Amino acid sequence: MPAAELPIVVIGAGPIGLAAAAHLIDRGLEPLVLEAGPAAGSAVREWSHVRLFSTWGEVVDPAAEKLLAPTGWVRPDAATYPTGGDWAELYLQPLADALGDKVRYTTTVTGVAKAGRDRVVDSGRDEQPFTVHVRTADGREERITARAVIDASGTWTTPNPLGGDGLPALGEKSAADRISYRVPDLRDPAVRARYAGRRTAVVGSGASAFTALAALADLATQEPGTHAVWILRRGIGAGTFGGGEADQLPARGALGLAAKAAVEAGHATAITGFRTAAVQRDGDRLVLVADDDRATEPVDEVIVATGFRPDLSFLTELRLGLDERLQAPLALAPLIDPNVHSCGTVYPHGEGELSHPEQGVYLAGMKSYGRAPTFLAMTGYEQTRSIAAALAGDREAAERVELVLPETGVCGGSGLFDQPDAAQASGGCCAAPATLQIGIGAPASSGGC
Repeated sequence: MPAAELPIVVIGAGPIGLAAAAHLIDRGLEPLVLEAGPAAGSAVREWSHVRLFSTWGEVVDPAAEKLLAPTGWVRPDAATYPTGGDWAELYLQPLADALGDKVRYTTTVTGVAKAGRDRVVDSGRDEQPFTVHVRTADGREERITARAVIDASGTWTTPNPLGGDGLPALGEKSAADRISYRVPDLRDPAVRARYAGRRTAVVGSGASAFTALAALADLATQEPGTHAVWILRRGIGAGTFGGGEADQLPARGALGLAAKAAVEAGHATAITGFRTAAVQRDGDRLVLVADDDRATEPVDEVIVATGFRPDLSFLTELRLGLDERLQAPLALAPLIDPNVHSCGTVYPHGEGELSHPEQGVYLAGMKSYGRAPTFLAMTGYEQTRSIAAALAGDREAAERVELVLPETGVCGGSGLFDQPDAAQASGGCCAAPATLQIGIGAPASSGGC
């Protein structure tokens, strides 16, 4: 088949993958979306109980809405805030249904390469199409030939570990029965029983940690004995709780204020400058030990909200240009590096910043940000618009910026996400102050940038 007639494979039927397909169709190109899960937005459905801090008006892609219009789809009230479940059921699944057989479910991508060329071979490489190796639900293996590949598979399946050095803490794996890497759904009676009346360590300083702290604080008002121990790798400063009323996304600012209220009300005790090195058993409870040998009081459960990282294992035969720290595209990394940019404003970007030495392959959405913690859905929509324009040969549109991002109103380096993949930056401009423990009525640290 001539290269121009081959499909463009999109990995992942989440919000960014489906938006990519919509933009490709709008450009007269043929997408093929491969989704490992059984439905659209499979990862989003796993945090269906979490409410986004962007409104419906900010999480519906324009090209997707254009594709949905003939089906009779009506966008929910643009000013309201969907949950993950709302997003999946009321937008992502209808969009996937509109794409029809251009979306394949329960199809896991196991490898991507250039046809007949491993990553070492130069000869004829640029003329070869991509081969995408997949495994279906029944274990059958297939190869799909593609003109280009857009990897929008996200980072949800690869959460960062508890260990402060980026590796699992000693004892972390053996304590897996008491450790969760997701915001708990306390509407579920079994999950609620796991945390009610118990002491839970929450590790992290982004939106996921804020959400968990607020949820546990609410549970504490109903179930005596419920308490959170908030573990931060850095100190508490002016930007720790986000931008508050200065945030241009009000719901995002409110989330940080809810976490602050949990601490001030005594439902959470914060321990700062604590980088976990080990997890030890204390009977039926756990003790976290820092790299400076400090130890927490025993806790019953641990919620690890230290972010996510990209799974690059199936892309090893491609020539990717990735930043050595963030694992993001080289041209994009300086724009999103939390060691430098901690004030919440990320310059909108497109195909140019997302390109790799291997022409025709792109990481989009959360995956393009690698380990950086500042991604918004609208950023991914702009990425896919630009990528589709480039693949259609419209360089002017690919290079044009059509997005203005809201500011957080804070300089603090904390992870701020639409999706609950919030990470805390490993460094940022704020160095950890001397160890400080905050209890009921205790003042916050003056540390910060």
